[in-house]
Amino acid sequence: MHALVVFESLWGNTEQLAREVAAGIGVDSCEIVDAASAPTHLAPDVDLLVVGGPTHAFSMSTASTRESARTQGAEHVPARGIREWIEAQPHVGRPVPVATFDTRVTVPRLPGSAAKKAMKRLVALGFQPAAKPVSFGVHAYSGPITDGEEERARRWGAQLAGARP
Repeated sequence: MHALVVFESLWGNTEQLAREVAAGIGVDSCEIVDAASAPTHLAPDVDLLVVGGPTHAFSMSTASTRESARTQGAEHVPARGIREWIEAQPHVGRPVPVATFDTRVTVPRLPGSAAKKAMKRLVALGFQPAAKPVSFGVHAYSGPITDGEEERARRWGAQLAGARP
């Protein structure tokens, strides 16, 4: 199995969780790349795609919400996030399984999910859901990651790997 994990991270929390998911899948069969430098076309050997990003304004980030994060102290603000990466994807010609995750603050609990919006757009491109979208908690926009979430991300990655042929 060859998995590709594409992530967007402004504070480092989503990146850390993406790395945990990849570790659960198995690092030997998994490539991790940030959305700003991810390939526009999936390689033909990719048989599991995992996409993760932060929830901003009830959905995936935009250029304006990333700029807002910069004004709040985010040091790594990518020019392209998962929204733009997904928009650049062509319709897939084969049923590639996909899983999505997001990070979101735990308090206050706000509606909306980047993972759900990403899944909806990826399914419209022909990807096949491998799992329901998952949210991982962070204590504040800048983190840290909520206790136990890194282990949960690793377990989820292992479940995704186990669900694939």
